[in-house]
Amino acid sequence: MSQGRVAIVGGGLAGLAAAVECLDLGASVTLYEARSRLGGATFSFDRKGLWLDNGQHVALRCCTAYVAFLRRLGVEHLLPFQPRLRVPVLRGNGRPGLLSRTGLPAPLHLAGTLLRYAPLGMSERLAAARASMALRKLDPDDPSLDERTFTDWLSEHGQSPNAIASLWNLIALPTLNLPADEASLAGAVRVFRTGLLDSNDACDIGIPAVPFVQLHAEPAVEAIEQAGGTVLTSAPVRSVTARHRVVHDGGTDDAEAVILAVPHDAVAAVAPPGLVDLDALEALGTSPIVNVHVHYDRRVLDEPLAAAIDANVQWIFDRTEAAGAREGQVVAVSLSHAVDEIGASVDEVSSRCLPALQRLLPRARDAQVLDLAVTHEPRATFRAAPGTRKLRPGTRTGLDGIYLAGAWTDTGWPATMEGAVRSGIAAARAAVAGLPGMAAPEAAGAVGAWERQ
Repeated sequence: MSQGRVAIVGGGLAGLAAAVECLDLGASVTLYEARSRLGGATFSFDRKGLWLDNGQHVALRCCTAYVAFLRRLGVEHLLPFQPRLRVPVLRGNGRPGLLSRTGLPAPLHLAGTLLRYAPLGMSERLAAARASMALRKLDPDDPSLDERTFTDWLSEHGQSPNAIASLWNLIALPTLNLPADEASLAGAVRVFRTGLLDSNDACDIGIPAVPFVQLHAEPAVEAIEQAGGTVLTSAPVRSVTARHRVVHDGGTDDAEAVILAVPHDAVAAVAPPGLVDLDALEALGTSPIVNVHVHYDRRVLDEPLAAAIDANVQWIFDRTEAAGAREGQVVAVSLSHAVDEIGASVDEVSSRCLPALQRLLPRARDAQVLDLAVTHEPRATFRAAPGTRKLRPGTRTGLDGIYLAGAWTDTGWPATMEGAVRSGIAAARAAVAGLPGMAAPEAAGAVGAWERQ
């Protein structure tokens, strides 16, 4: 048995962050990934010479652990942030809107955009401003908030169905992967307070300039291997024993600690019997995401991103440069909580999506579609519904030396890249602290060892 050896099962963001953190804290690491690629829920694939991501993920400035992780990998510059929040809101009918901020301190930085937001009437705008101030006073860690839906609270605070659909769901749906009438109030408070209301620049959006294989997978492998760690792909782990033995297709390996960084609906299959609460994991459920990638023969979208309401699309992104396209424009459409689309065929999804894009983007009406791809993620995230918080386990388990990581664990964040990285850091710190002869890491929240050096 190697001194200070940590085995990490799963090569998604949580596993990669855990591996880098363990190595930076002085442990030895072997990471096992069942698939031939790394990245977990953020992966890229080659389609006809273009690199496409399975789903369009973005980050906000408030995603401090994720940004620090990219900085540790040396790729922070590949996630450029908007100087200030700017999101055009396209509409199937009616005048478009704009979500933006000023340089005023929070929460005044959003006052102007709320008072001018075209999809709402003036009384709705004033009510939205009042609700924002009330929301800012709520504590996302208050257990009572996790017992009711976001819509319940919004309705009590004077928000009309139009305001919920045209403003609040515009943000709640992609971040929680549930609409407001199904989402936990606690999760929504975390999103709106941390991402929009507590700091004036927290809401600025960072859009990856490269595919995720270049932003996450490749630089993470380089960092891990340069630090002396080992990454094994196409190495599915069949089981982990209570004595930290990792059984995989290539044999068995012993470690002094194991971090299980796999999805919540897969962890029980590899964990020692009784380690996780099967009923709680089942109750967490899943929520799907569908992404549509359209390669047009010309530019149809002038902005790097746009949101849409009153349409069969939600968020639209220009991915031309990241995909490596030399002609036309590659547009990615993200559909969160895609319960109607997840079981639909490519033709069915495109028949809904393309006419919507033509209505929202006038130049798309005369454009030729050179290629179209649809990615289905039926178990993209857990369901951030009321009662979720008590179902999400912490990183420590009932067995010494075995830890959990993943955006589904109790990070206090929704199922995001930030939550995944935070979980990996927490698991790594706990694992290293429990290793014999290893110095316990200093308490530093979700900040990785790379930020403390």
